[in-house]
Amino acid sequence: MLLEVDPGAAPTASPWEYKQQGLVLDEHLDEWMARQPGMPAFGPCQVDVCPEEAMHLLGLCRRHFLLYKKEGKPGGARVPNNRGRMLTEWGSNPGVSYDDQVAFRLWCATAGTNHHAYAKVSLRGLRPLIKAEFKWTMFHHTQVPNPRGPIWDLSRAQLLAEECRQQRVHSLVDLDLEPSPKGHYARRHSIAKAMLHYLRLVYFSREDTRDAGFIETEHFGVRFKHRLSHWDLGGVSQRWLRDLLWDSLAARLESDPPRTGATLDQNRKAVVELSAFLEARAPGGGHDPRVLTRALAVDFVADQRHRAEHRLPSLGLQRRGDSRSGQPSTVTPIMLGHVLRNCRRILREALDSGTADQLGLDRGFVVAIPSYHPPVRRSSPFPDELARALAHPDNLRRMEEEFDPFDGGLRDAWEMLVLTGRRVNEVLQVRYECISRLNGLALFWHDQSKVGNYDQAIRIPDRLFTRIEQRQAKTRTRFTGRYGRPPTAQERRQLALFPSRIRNPDLCTGVSYQWFAYAFREWMETLQVGTGVLHQARHTLATNLLKNGADLVHVKRYLGQLSREMAEHYVHLAHNDPRLNAALEAVWVAGPGSAEPGLLLSGGEPMTREQAEALAIDLTRKTTPTDGGFCTFQPVVNGGACPWNLDCHHCDKFVLSGADLVYWHRKREQWRLLAERAPDSTTADYLHQTFEPTARAIDGLEKALAAVGLLEESRALDLRRPQDFFGRVWSTAFRAAELAQSQDDPEEPEEPEET
Repeated sequence: MLLEVDPGAAPTASPWEYKQQGLVLDEHLDEWMARQPGMPAFGPCQVDVCPEEAMHLLGLCRRHFLLYKKEGKPGGARVPNNRGRMLTEWGSNPGVSYDDQVAFRLWCATAGTNHHAYAKVSLRGLRPLIKAEFKWTMFHHTQVPNPRGPIWDLSRAQLLAEECRQQRVHSLVDLDLEPSPKGHYARRHSIAKAMLHYLRLVYFSREDTRDAGFIETEHFGVRFKHRLSHWDLGGVSQRWLRDLLWDSLAARLESDPPRTGATLDQNRKAVVELSAFLEARAPGGGHDPRVLTRALAVDFVADQRHRAEHRLPSLGLQRRGDSRSGQPSTVTPIMLGHVLRNCRRILREALDSGTADQLGLDRGFVVAIPSYHPPVRRSSPFPDELARALAHPDNLRRMEEEFDPFDGGLRDAWEMLVLTGRRVNEVLQVRYECISRLNGLALFWHDQSKVGNYDQAIRIPDRLFTRIEQRQAKTRTRFTGRYGRPPTAQERRQLALFPSRIRNPDLCTGVSYQWFAYAFREWMETLQVGTGVLHQARHTLATNLLKNGADLVHVKRYLGQLSREMAEHYVHLAHNDPRLNAALEAVWVAGPGSAEPGLLLSGGEPMTREQAEALAIDLTRKTTPTDGGFCTFQPVVNGGACPWNLDCHHCDKFVLSGADLVYWHRKREQWRLLAERAPDSTTADYLHQTFEPTARAIDGLEKALAAVGLLEESRALDLRRPQDFFGRVWSTAFRAAELAQSQDDPEEPEEPEET
């Protein structure tokens, strides 16, 4: 490029001669440019929708000039071959000649924008309203902090604008979103859906959505993670039923918004299924609620049960991802429970509020739908062979090398699950600064969002602490490589320990459960030692804690459960383990108000018949009935006043009988419900601790009844006040002579079934 030039040579006037003489451009370019005369501009590009400047005498930008040549030069527009000399030497502007100027102008009016060329979106040629909608939605999208949302590629946005211009629509609401022959439809469709979502929040008020057949959670200040706020209720064809569904969802969002959107989905799906049944079986498609009868509701319940039993297709629901193909979902027992339970609740809400009477809906139709609770199947811990394979160093190394090529933290997250027993998302979404040492102890900090416990800490082994430190270093290196600097203290608190590689520019979003579960499943299949699921790691840890001496209270606290009963779902007892039987099958019979509630009568062994008989004889002589049990305080038994103001449940003179078993079972369920609905874990723990003495007394009573063979009879008493029949139960259950006659052949008492 650098050629020697005579410094005294004067620059020529023509740039073409300057180039031909081979003058030095890098040293004299500024000087040469200052001496050149100004050339007339070509003006804007003649294509109507193009925002660029023309670079050719035809009045076309570079991209459209190439496109014009590629399409065969419609209209035959051309300029003289010596146009350069005419401009530079003669100073005249050569004109453009056409074979058909109308055809050329038509091509300029119909040619699209070169979306590949510019980092901008041209809205030329759009109607005023849709042009304003594009501008506002694109600006609003930049203001919404949603790093996991769709990335709006400007070239795809330009294609969407082109479709709007070609369809000549006035608003995005009028746009036909059916696939066009052009490619990249999916990305344009996602941008259009997001734009319509933003516009719905502006064009529709909260009350308008009820008439339009959908509900927006953002109108109630609620936005669920990774989900739009739009819930389409159009699957409910009956207007009155759709309004009941909308009112129920709105009341829930106003008073007590659910933690996830699954609750709203279950309500919507239940009513959609009922609507499809009414459309097919009810007179007039069920659009008049006054014609619905109790018999029709019974038929709906029978139909749903039949479909769940034989795994038949659903009436109105479609499989996820198959909305276009129309493949129906399969009715399962769990789905049956959701449908019946939610339909019953929504219809009963209408009955309680008086809406059902206003609609003329028959009460029999409402009350005929039962509440169905499907049986819960518990997962088991990992079998020993599978557990050993999942923890073998060679297999873990293969997991890291073959199933995590981008080092997203698959092995680290798996080892954290095994050693801590956390829920999967509690590990995958954990923050960068999740470990610390307190008095030398290694702690793991995390959020138990499912139960509302945040910023919780548990102890972890030192080797896991070291592994997390190594993962922190990798995440820090990744941040430094992206931004050219280490993260600040504020950024470290926001960073994810396992940042996702997809649509995560600030590294604040953790890897998805789907990615982790898929990689784990593929890795497990290569081991060829059985199948399992991720949640079994939690069950396995709970069982191992129990086998090593921990009780259910400790297991509950470590696993982050709200109640002991919830912890029991994760504990699978080995019946041949004497330590577990001794810890969990102690026999108690004293009342909850005594110094030792449920006094231990045998060291972990079932109560003998003789012990139960002796206790029964003692009770028949020294007790009097009271609320929920019997009083053994002799002044009261003899007719005197109670010095403790009848506070029986906190009195050490209070004992229980078989007639009280159902009464106390109901009390225990009532306390469990109160604890589960407590606003925080502290209140729940307080409620469980308050009822703990009574719970131990109930367990002891079941042992005593099992010893004399009356446990099943006591469970069969369905009375609110079993004392009304205590005479029959007392004489049948506790008289020693009758017990001896009825059980001459001693047998080992059966263990009471777990409830």
